[in-house]
Amino acid sequence: MSRSVLIASGKGGTGKTFFAANAGVLLAMKGHKTVILDMDMGLRDLDLYMGLESKVVYNIMDVLSGICKIKQALIKDKRFSDLYIMAAATANDKRDVTPLHVKILCEKLKERFDYIVIDAPAGIGEGLELAAAGADMAVVITEPEVASVRDADALDRALKDLGISETCCVVNKVNGELMTSGAVPGISSISKGLRMEIAGMIQKDDNINISTNKGEPIVIKKGTYIEKNMAKIIERILD
Repeated sequence: MSRSVLIASGKGGTGKTFFAANAGVLLAMKGHKTVILDMDMGLRDLDLYMGLESKVVYNIMDVLSGICKIKQALIKDKRFSDLYIMAAATANDKRDVTPLHVKILCEKLKERFDYIVIDAPAGIGEGLELAAAGADMAVVITEPEVASVRDADALDRALKDLGISETCCVVNKVNGELMTSGAVPGISSISKGLRMEIAGMIQKDDNINISTNKGEPIVIKKGTYIEKNMAKIIERILD
């Protein structure tokens, strides 16, 4: 049965798009037919993170507004047998679409794909409502920061109000030394500030920044501790 997974964050800068891109790659490497949708309208970073910016002709707003067919906006990542992305629109795109448009799009994509990974805009509002319309579950990306944890909890409540009851959290940019010293919230403190289960933690690593700037998802390199850790997180979330 196909599933659509929303990747969201309460604030910007938590690594939401990084997680969405690499989660999609991991699913594809396991043999699942996967598409990653960029619903972060106006910012459109997913194509850069995937190294596919030169391939964008049509975007998701073109599909939702009926300008093109779904297959015309799907961009194939040739590094994998069945991984596609669909780019977001640019900031000056003012076309009106509704959550129903997105829900129908996801239903149609489920006829072809095993997993739909949806990169939502940061925060709470109309953009989140639009992105969440076709989602079966949500993963909230946060970081060890008091404001980020508070925003993640507020986002979880907003997702529940939108009808997404299955949620979990991933803590990104973890610095063990700072946590141990008490300079930033520790895991027990983060857990107390959230109603969601913590599905995993991702260590802060400069290699992640390098990979996103090069358009090469870091999990492509098998056997690294980052790839192994992220694979375990995805298994916990989806099993």
